[in-house]
Amino acid sequence: MTEKLFDIELQTIEGEGTTLSEYRGQVLLIVNTASQCGLTPQYQGLESLYEKYGAEGLVILGFPCNQFGRQEPGSNSEIAAFCTRRFGVSFPMFARVEVNGSDTHPLYQELKQAAPGLLGSTRIKWNFTKFLVNRSGRVVKRFAPHTKPAAIESAVRSLLKS
Repeated sequence: MTEKLFDIELQTIEGEGTTLSEYRGQVLLIVNTASQCGLTPQYQGLESLYEKYGAEGLVILGFPCNQFGRQEPGSNSEIAAFCTRRFGVSFPMFARVEVNGSDTHPLYQELKQAAPGLLGSTRIKWNFTKFLVNRSGRVVKRFAPHTKPAAIESAVRSLLKS
């Protein structure tokens, strides 16, 4: 999975085409997000991790998703404005994606295959499922939606040191 991850085509929340190649050599925390979810306050914890470890090579990547309770109904520009205004999000955000079903984005196809959930399930259960990726692009761990960003800090620190 390593190099393939970096070549997947993506769209930034501003609508620009890109890939993850610019993040090669960094530790990634990839999260499917939503603005109207009970877990939305996790944006604050994600931003805190990014501010604390960004200079050491951590990049948090947010992928809005409207598949769970329609909790991300806005346009990409509305989502970006909300994240900035409400939580001061400065980490990279991408265009809304689907993480389950026949229209699953290729990035999430790769992530789910590399790090299945409980009992081998590849399905994303809810907003704020997190995937931790090492510097070479290998998915190291999948974290459940209710796992708070602070609880991931030791795993992030460990990867940053390696």
